[in-house]
Amino acid sequence: MKPHVLILAGGISHERDVSLKSGRRVADALTDAGAQVEIREPDDELIGHLMASRPDVVWSTLHGSVGEDGSLQDLLRLAHIPFVGSDSDGAKLAWNKPAAKVIMKRHGVQTPDSITLPKSTFRELNAEAVLALVAAELAFPLVVKPAMSGSAQGVSKVENAQQFAKAMVDAFVYCDHALIEKFVAGTELAISVIDLGFGARALPAVEVEPFSGQFGYQERYVPGETNYYVPARLRPTELERAAELALLAHSALRLRHLSRVDIIVDHEGTPWFLEANVTPGMTETSLFPQAILAEGETLSEAYLSIATAAIRS
Repeated sequence: MKPHVLILAGGISHERDVSLKSGRRVADALTDAGAQVEIREPDDELIGHLMASRPDVVWSTLHGSVGEDGSLQDLLRLAHIPFVGSDSDGAKLAWNKPAAKVIMKRHGVQTPDSITLPKSTFRELNAEAVLALVAAELAFPLVVKPAMSGSAQGVSKVENAQQFAKAMVDAFVYCDHALIEKFVAGTELAISVIDLGFGARALPAVEVEPFSGQFGYQERYVPGETNYYVPARLRPTELERAAELALLAHSALRLRHLSRVDIIVDHEGTPWFLEANVTPGMTETSLFPQAILAEGETLSEAYLSIATAAIRS
């Protein structure tokens, strides 16, 4: 029998539109595979509906804290309803970018030098002095991003002191903590990982080349804003090292079923860990589906295999 899959999409996060598109794409693929599919928004009737309908598996495409900070995963675990993706422990680790960087650094992985500052630091201390100290020690260019957010919202590359304060304000729109890290020049890769319970495997690396020079929200979701190369235009040894890093991140952060790891490969061929995603985008321009297609699978086959693995686990 084909499974009954309840897909969660939408929500009230800044990434609502991306979530809706992702949910629709996953639903279409699973329907083509013969699954019984239902799409719902997270609302005040969701828990009651889940307990009454008891779907075989929940596939959340919710972005932002409601879908990626581990709380939804904890509720589904308490309800004894299988779900696609990492459990609450893995979600918490990956959602917190600074924490994920610390864990990967302890595993011997290169990750850009950084500092994480709460908004309160700038209220209680001299904001100008704080920014001057960070700039002097880390040195421009820098990347400023919300410590817990996705889809590159609130992310800025900072070239000089004049841009720094605005970048911090932009990041604080999405999170009360901002991660400031040293910019690493190189080739930007997204490596997706699938784990169906028989060992994790890395999919072909997707290289991103945004025309604007920065892979921001518009460059991710507006067709024609970015060139994608699958597999990436790097030497086999460099791609192998990057894939090993992605698999290590999937394991070290206790991720499950599927993930996407963002990496920069510098000009010496060294891969640098940037972040891991437990709910990769599934839109027409998203990186995870591109990697599946590059491996020769159809989205219907791959998504049904993932949903089936989640039911077993």
